[in-house]
Amino acid sequence: MKLYNRLFHYVPDGKHNGYIAVILSAISAISVMYGYLLLYRFLRNTIIDGDFSLAKTLSLKTVFFLTIGALMYFLSSLFAHKLGFRLETNLRKKGIDGLTNASFRFFDLNPSGIIRKTIDDNAAKTHSAVAHMIPDNSQAFLVPVLALVLAFYISMWVGIVILLLTALGALIFKKMRGGGEFMQQYQDSLQVLSGETVGYVRGMQVIKIFRANVESFKNLYKAIKNNSKYALDYAKSCKRPYILYQWLFFGAIAIIVIPLSFLLHRITEPRALVVELFMVLFLSGVMMISFMRIMWAKTNMFNAQYALDSLETIYGEMQKDKLAYGKMDTMNHYNIDFDHVTFRYGDNKIFDNLSFQLEEGKIYALVGHSGSGKSTIAKLLSGFYKIDAGEIKIGGRSLEDYTKETLINNISFIFQESKLFKKSIYDNVALANKTASREEVMEAIRLSGCDEIINKFEEKEQTMIGSSGVYLSGGEKQRINIARAMLKNSKILIMDEANASIDPDNEYELQNAFKKLMKGKTVIMIAHRLSSIRSVDEILLLENGKIIERGTDKELVEKGGKYKELVALYDNANEWRVQDERVL
Repeated sequence: MKLYNRLFHYVPDGKHNGYIAVILSAISAISVMYGYLLLYRFLRNTIIDGDFSLAKTLSLKTVFFLTIGALMYFLSSLFAHKLGFRLETNLRKKGIDGLTNASFRFFDLNPSGIIRKTIDDNAAKTHSAVAHMIPDNSQAFLVPVLALVLAFYISMWVGIVILLLTALGALIFKKMRGGGEFMQQYQDSLQVLSGETVGYVRGMQVIKIFRANVESFKNLYKAIKNNSKYALDYAKSCKRPYILYQWLFFGAIAIIVIPLSFLLHRITEPRALVVELFMVLFLSGVMMISFMRIMWAKTNMFNAQYALDSLETIYGEMQKDKLAYGKMDTMNHYNIDFDHVTFRYGDNKIFDNLSFQLEEGKIYALVGHSGSGKSTIAKLLSGFYKIDAGEIKIGGRSLEDYTKETLINNISFIFQESKLFKKSIYDNVALANKTASREEVMEAIRLSGCDEIINKFEEKEQTMIGSSGVYLSGGEKQRINIARAMLKNSKILIMDEANASIDPDNEYELQNAFKKLMKGKTVIMIAHRLSSIRSVDEILLLENGKIIERGTDKELVEKGGKYKELVALYDNANEWRVQDERVL
């Protein structure tokens, strides 16, 4: 019931289907066993008493109650499946809602393949548990009790035989279950295998294009080996008990006949013995099916428990480290202040007591080697992560004082990889400001230099991105992204390697679009191309999560520190050329 309560918690409006399924399943069990009672009376009247007057009535009643039992079981399964589908749907919806509002740290720490398979596979497991477990559980535990009662009603020795078969079957059945520890290991390995498979398939293009290392293949191979090992070990452990289990129930009559053959001369009522042997045959089959149902019920219950634990764990992780929002909906000014900020990814500390200030209306550049913390500063400022200690302020107030909408409206983020949706060019720009008029959207398209892009297509701004014959370069996609940022018109603009992949054909237009976009805003640029940041108001050089140098390009070069070394390395790299050597 504890498991059922947990499951029903996710389908509050569908619990009645579960209760109806239980009642119908119980009616099914009672009807079936009553049908077997009528069958016994039919055999007794015809074989022992030789009375055929009630044969037709008893046979019709037997068929009727067995049919009613089957029909009730079908209806029970129907209601249980309805509940199972609703439960599966609700669990997936909860997963989608959780992903929509999850912290960015969650996505950093959990591979997308694992997330997807955890939600999909475990939601499906709960469906199987509910759809089949509710009808089968009632049958599995009610039918054996009624069968034992009927067996002792028939005769003492029939009751003893069925009781012995039940006891032996239970002992053998226990050997087949493998234990909870094994099931935990098997399910863990299966979940890892599913996630690694998805991750490997989705990463194939990366391996082909960029010749990435074979770590993902090694992980997949290891997951396959572990899963196959647990599956094989379990199959081997169940082999002998399962064969013995089948031999016991299928051969029950043959086993009983052997000792009976030595006692035939003492049997005074052979016809009664025949009837009782028939009933032992029927009831042993009932007990065998019940044990199989119990086995599947136990498996489904474990799977449901495991699935819920996995889902609730990942639901909880989605909500960890989320930024808490306040009630302020306006910013007095746009000065930015990092006040003794400490932040870590897992056990890896990125910043320790980091402090600096940025004035509104200026353009800043963050430079440094990969892993120095440039992008992390931008993400923390945007509220993507919750810091471990310290405070981040905009306009003299903590980020957590503002509403979520206020932060979204006042901060724009342009990434290196532009993300466009399968919508028209117009809709891709318009989604930045749902209240914008058509004139405002078209003005943003014009200012970003997208006129040249839309004029290539017959349907102009209504051209569907991703449709046949519509191809956009990286620079063209970035210009659409800039149009989106222009329409949003946030006061703080963060550009994370936004011009890193500019193609020559779009460089001039993009640079013009960037200048228009940055005008009158507080801008934070993250760039490896030092030539694109030399005119900014101030450069911050980061190393190992600390700001080691700060100033204009001229000031830092004259200082002769780390920044000057980076400039020299950058200039040398730009002078590299591939020599044309011909071997004669």
